Amino acid sequence: MERKSAAGSIRNKERSKKKFLDAVGKILKTKGYAALKVNHIAKVAGVDKKMIYTYFGGMDGLIDEYIRSQDYWSGVTVEKLEEMKPKTDDGGRSFIEQMLLSQFDYVYHNKEAQKLLLWRLSEPRKSLKKLTDTQEENGEYIFNLMMDSRFGENTDVLRSIMAIMVSGLYYLNMYSSLNGSIFCGIDINAPEGRDKIRKAISFLIDQTYENLGNAKIITKDD
Repeated sequence: MERKSAAGSIRNKERSKKKFLDAVGKILKTKGYAALKVNHIAKVAGVDKKMIYTYFGGMDGLIDEYIRSQDYWSGVTVEKLEEMKPKTDDGGRSFIEQMLLSQFDYVYHNKEAQKLLLWRLSEPRKSLKKLTDTQEENGEYIFNLMMDSRFGENTDVLRSIMAIMVSGLYYLNMYSSLNGSIFCGIDINAPEGRDKIRKAISFLIDQTYENLGNAKIITKDD
């Protein structure tokens, strides 16, 4: 009986935690991050607000866990990257292409992820800073694992290219969701338009790997 009781308690805890996390997402999507207050979250979740402190240690813990559950890059752990080592003989080209294409679609379909991006641009917050730090750590691991040896001193140029591509994909998705779907004549919300962007991603990666890897070292004076 005690085992069954313990198992039931664990299930109830997980259900309640999920209700809180779902409530955060619902509020974020409909009213924005400014509406994320303890009482409001508890009301939407239908769970006593005291449980936020019991299960998450408080609002920061709840928001931290929610952010981790929604962010694309947070799921790309060092352990997962280690498993991919045998597939990196192309200098990480196929991996980076797949990551960018997957991220492009992930942000487009996940409205909560879009709200998180807007939140990060709008307010300094410890949990959001932690998310950024985690992304940078994962990104640094990817560069060290796959690219530094191929591009040498041009690695910083590659990093800059990736920064432009990632931020551009973020912006296109958020733009098409909030203020219109046409950007530079491409309908980002149309299947054919998104396919054109995917082809452009592949093209840019191809050009980067074919040209930058063989280019002379680019310096500030060039």
